[in-house]
Amino acid sequence: MNTELSWMLESALEVPGARHAILVSADGLLMARSNDVDKDEADTIAAAMSGMQSLSRTVAGFGGDARMHWRQTVVEFDGGWVFLISAGEGAYLAVSAAQTVDMADITFRMQQLVGQLGKVLTTPPRENSGIQA
Repeated sequence: MNTELSWMLESALEVPGARHAILVSADGLLMARSNDVDKDEADTIAAAMSGMQSLSRTVAGFGGDARMHWRQTVVEFDGGWVFLISAGEGAYLAVSAAQTVDMADITFRMQQLVGQLGKVLTTPPRENSGIQA
C-alpha cells in the first residue's frame, strides 16, 4: 500500500460529514486508505467496491442508450452514503459519508483528488536504455 496516496486521501475527509476514503484497483486490491480505516475492513470494502464499479459499468446503458458510460455510483444506507468514482486507468476512489454531507461538495472534492492522484498514479515513460532489440 502506498503511504503517499494514503496521505492524499485525507483531503477528501476535510468535507464535513466525510468519514473514510479508500483507493481501489480494478481487480479489487486496496491501493491506499485513509488513516482511520482498519486494514482488514479496507481490504473487504476494496473488493466490494471493485464489484460495485463492475456492476455499475454493466448497467450504464440500461436506459436504452448503449453509448452511455458510467461516471459514479452513489449508495444510500441507514446513516449515510458511499460514493464511488473512477480515479484513472484501473483505479477507483470510494468515500463514505454521513447523511448530512453536502453531496455536491464531496463529489467536487473527490474529483479534485482524482486530478491529484492521476499525477501520482501515472508512470513516466521509460527512457531509452541504449539496448538495441
